[in-house]
Amino acid sequence: MVTLYPRTEAFPGLEDTGIDEFLVRFRRESTFLIYVGVLLGTFLFHWSTLLTVYIPLPAFMLPAGLREKHASRVLGSRIYLLRQAVFLVKLVAGMCWGADARVREKLGLPPQPADPGTWRQS
Repeated sequence: MVTLYPRTEAFPGLEDTGIDEFLVRFRRESTFLIYVGVLLGTFLFHWSTLLTVYIPLPAFMLPAGLREKHASRVLGSRIYLLRQAVFLVKLVAGMCWGADARVREKLGLPPQPADPGTWRQS
């Protein structure tokens, strides 16, 4: 997920937004199928490098430049299921990144109010 939302000069990266706590809460509050989809998308992201950058290593072992190239190419892949599975990972990561107060400030948005904790999975 951190590869999909890297730190830039203008914006904090996903690693700066409390992703670990978000994922714990996401696992607790999401459905089983959505969570399995995120896990599958993560697996496909890391093991599809042979299709995108032509190197038979998992994405976490690639140098930063190749990892970013892989991230860009996998999200534009012609293989629909691969592209959509990785996009699900990016979507979930974006929920954390977009909720961060520093990101929202840079986008000219007010901070989100605190989560009232009223939603519970049935």
